[in-house]
Amino acid sequence: MSPRYVTALELAAALRSRPVTTFGEASVDFGAFPGSDEGSVTITGQSGIVATSVVDAWLVAEATADHSADEHRIEALKVTAGNIVAGTGFTIWVRPLEPYRSYGLFRVGWSWATPA
Repeated sequence: MSPRYVTALELAAALRSRPVTTFGEASVDFGAFPGSDEGSVTITGQSGIVATSVVDAWLVAEATADHSADEHRIEALKVTAGNIVAGTGFTIWVRPLEPYRSYGLFRVGWSWATPA
């Protein structure tokens, strides 16, 4: 069986139909010890985001002034993204899974895409 080659027009059409994903990183600050039960950061400067965009966020295993990369890996935190403001950005919230407080800076990664 011989390979099928894709034409430039087919490739361009395929690329137009796929959503473009935007990525970034930010810091969430729970404040000085003893900290708080929730930290958040607002991601701005996202001029292409719309109300139907899909946003996601996660912890990044990268050391901060307050926590090692290993603490980022094992800390029991729930990361949620939402509250999209079209043409502007969205919010990321981080909360401990157990009913306790966390403190200091944690690194989060984020992405958003608009389905075709």
